Amino acid sequence: MIESDCEGFIADLRRQYEKTYPHSGMAHARAKKVLVDGISHGARTFAPYPFHITKAEGAYVEDVDGHQICDFWQGHYANILGHNPPVVRRRLVEALEEGIGLQTGMLEERQAAFGSLLCDAIGGDRVRFTTSGTLATMYAIMMARAYTERDLVVKVAGGWHGASPFTLKGVHRVDGHFDRVDSAGVPEATDKEIVVTRFNAVENLNEIFETFGDRIACFILEPCPSGVGFIPATGAFMDAARELTRKYGALLILDEVITGFRFCAGGAQRLYDIEADLSTFGKVIGGGMPLSAVVGRGDVMDLISEEAEERVWFNGGTFSAHPLSLLAGQTMVKYLIEHEEEIYPALAAKGEKLRRGIERVFADRGVLARCSGYGNDAVPGSSVGGVYFPLEDCAPFRGEEFIDPRCCDVRLREEGLKLGLLLHQVNVVHGLGAISYQHSEKDLEHTLEAYDAFALRMARERS
Repeated sequence: MIESDCEGFIADLRRQYEKTYPHSGMAHARAKKVLVDGISHGARTFAPYPFHITKAEGAYVEDVDGHQICDFWQGHYANILGHNPPVVRRRLVEALEEGIGLQTGMLEERQAAFGSLLCDAIGGDRVRFTTSGTLATMYAIMMARAYTERDLVVKVAGGWHGASPFTLKGVHRVDGHFDRVDSAGVPEATDKEIVVTRFNAVENLNEIFETFGDRIACFILEPCPSGVGFIPATGAFMDAARELTRKYGALLILDEVITGFRFCAGGAQRLYDIEADLSTFGKVIGGGMPLSAVVGRGDVMDLISEEAEERVWFNGGTFSAHPLSLLAGQTMVKYLIEHEEEIYPALAAKGEKLRRGIERVFADRGVLARCSGYGNDAVPGSSVGGVYFPLEDCAPFRGEEFIDPRCCDVRLREEGLKLGLLLHQVNVVHGLGAISYQHSEKDLEHTLEAYDAFALRMARERS
């Protein structure tokens, strides 16, 4: 589809979306009068405007226009048991009726009990809770810099670790490169203190450590980066990350905010048989509530203690270890551990079926499309993924190529496919998103019908 055709194609989809979701349009217009862009998180909006919901349960959300939308965003990939799972919701209601749950700013035994549960499942010595993935990764990097007395942070091109100055470089490709700082207003040193490496490129990682090794404080890495197609790290890349950080005296930080308890009842690092120095968790471990955690080695975590000689000021915030968040998280994690053998194989099978089905319906319509998110030798199956439209009949072999308009039609995925599927009451992110345990076989079939309708529309546009 040439650029001019794509423009007309997407414009037509926008017009139909506006006719289908009129009350959301009015709700968003009202929101924009008081909220910047009508939102409080950039990932929740899209052109011409996002739909506004009134209810969410299981695999579905209901919007102000009365649509029942099969959702694969699932709370920023957090809702592994679907929206508002009864096992968590019932426990929260009970707690509130018992007169507990809202903010106190005091300690309760559940905090240590949940911390112990996490350390046992993950393999760390100590844990500290906070409220967001951004804060967790920021504090982890602060600890690494203090522990090593070094400044450089190595991260993967296209990797997202939250909006702290320690990681806001190399998230987006600009003019074919990932060497730009991604935000105005960050310290000038940000550009010089972040080194970007290619994902799954062992040779490139070796070169970076050989060049900067004695200056590197840490290498922060998602085992399965969300921003570049949910391609899992190869075993060789993970092994190199562990060996190089150890060899050069740097710390390995695994950002498991998304991957934690998504592939197994613990960290994805368990599947690679490695242990990070520090790990960050969020999303799934909150059970639908705002909660994140840093888990790691005792000698590093001790830097945040009041007894530390030069303390890292990781106080976490007023709502750290909020009572309802702890309760929701503990309930969720215990449930996942107890039901690990039934939940994770089922999720992987659903992911495989949906990805294969999406590729099939596009192929049947003569449209070149591929899915990402398949497992590898270390990660046997996956319930996350994306869809991309290669410009040539070959799969991108590096994750960052999924977001490169020179390799894939990124706009067609992010705008065209998003709107086209919503016309059939299916909501996706980056072409697909995350499957929950509540997505039924019927839901998957409905979803494939929506993809097929979009593929047919594309085929007709091109003919």
